[in-house]
Amino acid sequence: MLSNKKEGERMRYFEDMEPGTITHSPRSYRVTREEVIDFASKYDPQPFHLDDEAAKQTFFGRLSASGWHTAAMTMRLMVETMQQGEPQAGLGSPGIDDLKWIKPVYPGDEIRIEMEMISKRRMKSRPDMGLTRSENRVYNQNDELVMKFIGNGLIKVRNPEAPIEDEITA
Repeated sequence: MLSNKKEGERMRYFEDMEPGTITHSPRSYRVTREEVIDFASKYDPQPFHLDDEAAKQTFFGRLSASGWHTAAMTMRLMVETMQQGEPQAGLGSPGIDDLKWIKPVYPGDEIRIEMEMISKRRMKSRPDMGLTRSENRVYNQNDELVMKFIGNGLIKVRNPEAPIEDEITA
């Protein structure tokens, strides 16, 4: 469960989540050349993620972060964003949908995220949890969209005995 709840602190449950809510990351993340190369060396060893000269010969024009690295940096910002304010009764995620890498992310870029909850529904098979869907948008320092995807989150229900309603959308 995604929670750093302290004694007496209020917890945000599924019932507290509202479609249409937009949340912004509390900070941006600065991408460094060293981590682009380190990540690529370990997980995506393509020349345009590892070598300046090779990258110049590609669509990217210069060294660029792996899309998977961008996703990992985004995950860090998402966790920080979900932990700001009241902790959530998060139970993990069954995955993401419609991941799109729109613009390259380069060393020196600063990325930030915007999460917009687009729908929520209780799980009929597990009435103690609900599923939220959020459109997650990643921007660089020039406010250019660089990546987006739909995130699916599992959230604990405060009152599992309450009747299950239909899906709620923004």
